[in-house]
Amino acid sequence: MFFVDTIEVSGLGNRSHLAGGERTAVVVDPPRDIDRLIAAAARRGVRISHVVETHVHNDYVTGGLELARVTGAAYLVPAGARVSYDRVPVHDGDRLEIDATAGLSLRALATPGHTPHHTSYVLEEHGTAVAVFTGGSLLIGTVGRPDLVEPRLTEDLARAQHASAHRLAAELPDDTAVLPTHGFGSFCSSGRAEGGSTTIGEEKTRNEALVRDVDSFVTALLAGLDDVPAYYAHMGPANTAGPAPVDLTPPAVADAEEIAARLAAGEWVVDLRNRVAFAEGHVAGSLNFEAEGQLATYLAWLIPWGKPVTLLAESAGQLAAAQRELVRVGIDRPAAAATGGPARWARRGESLASFRRATFADLAGRPRDGVVVLDVRRDAERATGFVAGSVHLPLHTLHHRLHEVPEGQVWVHCAGGMRAAIAASLLDAAGRDVVAVDDSFDAAERAGLTVRTA
Repeated sequence: MFFVDTIEVSGLGNRSHLAGGERTAVVVDPPRDIDRLIAAAARRGVRISHVVETHVHNDYVTGGLELARVTGAAYLVPAGARVSYDRVPVHDGDRLEIDATAGLSLRALATPGHTPHHTSYVLEEHGTAVAVFTGGSLLIGTVGRPDLVEPRLTEDLARAQHASAHRLAAELPDDTAVLPTHGFGSFCSSGRAEGGSTTIGEEKTRNEALVRDVDSFVTALLAGLDDVPAYYAHMGPANTAGPAPVDLTPPAVADAEEIAARLAAGEWVVDLRNRVAFAEGHVAGSLNFEAEGQLATYLAWLIPWGKPVTLLAESAGQLAAAQRELVRVGIDRPAAAATGGPARWARRGESLASFRRATFADLAGRPRDGVVVLDVRRDAERATGFVAGSVHLPLHTLHHRLHEVPEGQVWVHCAGGMRAAIAASLLDAAGRDVVAVDDSFDAAERAGLTVRTA
């Protein structure tokens, strides 16, 4: 008998997998914080004998090199990937034994598209395919995006994605479980993946790469590509060079004076509390990235790369969880941190800052004189509908373009409230009069606002 344990990396929309038999197991596409995989193997009572990468990742820092070092496992990376460390190069058709007692083996299957060297791995039990680890190739209902390597390769890689999906569908039984790495909110996915599990047979009936001809598939895929998070530019080089081990020990504690000094120096002080609490009262100049939101994605996307960051958390647990998320994208050590609440983080006698939260109904009921409606959604989202007269500055560009926000009271919105809160904190820190619209965009038209699509 075999098992497959899936390790969710929900903040980044990714998954890693531990698969094996009675004694040994393989890890596929591990995140940088490897302790969860080591613990999962210990619970199963198995030794990690192999660590494999489907590709050099562009969206997170891998833990593969360190996991292999710690466990003594063989580290397998596609042969076409140019990396700077020793590894076992994997070629199409290579087979490795995972657990002889259970009759488990892993077969490499070249599936270029997400990257030129992308490789999937077929888990076979006594020679029969039971699962396939598809990384950024065949996802649930879609495929991994082909535009993260080199712009001149994008169309060729999109066509390769189509061919790779068809290869998987042709060579594997319909009941083979499909276990991707991306597609659960990851920006590495070219489309929205629906559902938590799937099979080759299910994908044949619904996956856009398998139900469309290559030309219509490529046209639709390229037209639907979304913005690329800025920090992706740093992930590939880090994974090519070989990431260093992580350090998750608590950062140095900052008192109110140090927090003020870091703000005065232009460093980022990030308040991890929920957006409701932040709006009610926070240290002036601090920025709000909710610990329960997509913290790693949006903080890494917005912060100037390498700028020191100080974290403010409600508790030691919240701080530790945030630290863990951030090392996954290469933000290794906070400059400092503090726990508790804003009354402890502000200097004595210093007033807390605050701003108003509202709904689209509140906006509809307010006279528009002197009001700026700021939409911070991405281009693809705005194309589906926008509030008439609104100004559009996507969140990931806002910190460079604050000077473009017209004068007046700024009512800022996104699709649901989280990004609007980040944007409101940026505007508030810049001294603007801001109202955060904490509401679903679907409510805008119902509230009586004019929503246009062109």
